[in-house]
Formats: sequence, C-alpha cells, structure tokens
Amino acid sequence: MRDHLKRIPKSVKRFVSEQALLPRLRSACDQMIEVLYPRQALDTDPDVINFAAPPRTVQATGLSAGAWSSIRFLSDEGCAMCARPFEGGLYMGPDALCTFCSQTPFPFKHTRAACLYDEASRGLILAFKHADRLDLRPVLLGWLSRAGNDLLSQADIVVPVPLHPSRLFERRFNQAAELARPLARQHKRDYSADALRRIRPTHKQLSQARTAKGRMADRMANVKDAFALSEAGERRLKGRHVLLIDDVFTSGATLSACAEALLKGGVRRVDCLVLARAATQTAPL
Repeated sequence: MRDHLKRIPKSVKRFVSEQALLPRLRSACDQMIEVLYPRQALDTDPDVINFAAPPRTVQATGLSAGAWSSIRFLSDEGCAMCARPFEGGLYMGPDALCTFCSQTPFPFKHTRAACLYDEASRGLILAFKHADRLDLRPVLLGWLSRAGNDLLSQADIVVPVPLHPSRLFERRFNQAAELARPLARQHKRDYSADALRRIRPTHKQLSQARTAKGRMADRMANVKDAFALSEAGERRLKGRHVLLIDDVFTSGATLSACAEALLKGGVRRVDCLVLARAATQTAPL
C-alpha cells in the first residue's frame, strides 16, 4: 500500500491537500449516515427506559423537550458541601450549608451535582453505568462541565473514585474514570487514575437501620479504610487541590472515605463533582 502511495504524482497529492478533499469526503459520509440513521432522543432508547434491555444502536444527541424539562438540573443552588437542594428551591448563596453539614461536616470542602437523581435522570445514568452505554458520555460530560466549572477551574488535579479490581473485572470499566479523564482534558487539568486505590471490596450501600443516622453509620462502616493512596499517588498529590469525580452522591459515605484517604496522604483540599445528587428530601435551612 505504501509503495502505491509513493507512486501517486506530487501534483495529485498537492491538489488533494489544497482542495481539502479528505475532510470534504468525511463530511459527506457523515451527512449520508445522518440521512440513513436519523438521530433519536435518548429517552426513546430502550437502554435508557430500561437499562437492562437488549441494546439497540441509537445515534443520539440529547433528550426530547419533555424529558429535558422533567430533569431538575442543579448548580450551586443547594448546600455548598453536600449539594442537597434547599427547601423550596431557595438560593442561600454559594457558601451556604444545610443543617446536617453545619452540625456534622464532611471531610471535603465543596460538592457540585449536575442534576437530581430521580425518575427523570435515573435511566440515563444507569444505562451509562450498567449497560455499557459509553456513547451517552458526551451528553453527561456536558452536564458535569456546566455544573462543576468553578470547581474545575480551582482544582490542580482530577481523580475518579476507584473500583475494586474484582468489581472492575465484573463491570469492565470504571464509570467515574470514564467521566473524569475527558473532563480533565477538556478543562486542562492534571488527571490521575491510579493515585487513589480501593484496597478492599465493599458491599452495596444498603442498610436495615430505621433512622437516617443509623443508615449513615452503617454506610460509613462499610467503606471505612477501603481506600488508600498508592506510592505514586502520594508523590503526585501531596499538597495539591484534588477534585473527586463520581456518578451519584447518595449518603456521601464513599466520597467521605475517599476524601479522608486523600487528606491523610497529604492532599491540601478535596472537592467533589458528581453527575447526580440523590435526595429523598430537601435540606433544612
């Protein structure tokens, strides 16, 4: 093949280069694909409606107007530390804390969430996480970038919440890393996938406790000492401002355990950025 390319006259090569024929051909092919396979709204995708359904090839750009309007997007309107929305959707200022975080603060400083984790957003996130739908990543990255723009501009390095090797083998990819890596590249931040390790497997964050305080204690115990910095991570992160990336903030137990391990290893400050905030109730003022 290379020998045949060498035989092409220089005048032909120059003409192709000057006329930009290859980009034009690529653009024409893209337009032909658009005609043959029109783009569809994500909320019509069976993987999103039911993330366990058989996959179907869908070239999607986003949600339909109805599905988009049903998602509650968040920014800095809630608690600055846990991102839980305040009662009535009130905006109390960029550094306002809810009662829970004022009384029992997390080890991290700030959290931003792209949206609320509810019926409207659950299918999209679960399809990305459990149905190997990495094609949904561009849409989700846009949400994350908008919600965490201020935290990304302040951070020195972006670190994903790690999976234990056994869970990684089962799931085949770390959804947090698949979000963190392109996000760091887009905002020109350093990125480290192996600085923080999950050194022991943990159970699913389920609790039979009857009170919120009891459930939180169970979840904290489940992830206690489950994370640690690698030797390279200690050298790379010491004295730096880290932005942790995860998919869903539920109780904050996993992010807290990660933050404690980072701070113990010499990290100066930890912030968190997540796709969604699970909140069964709004934060009291």
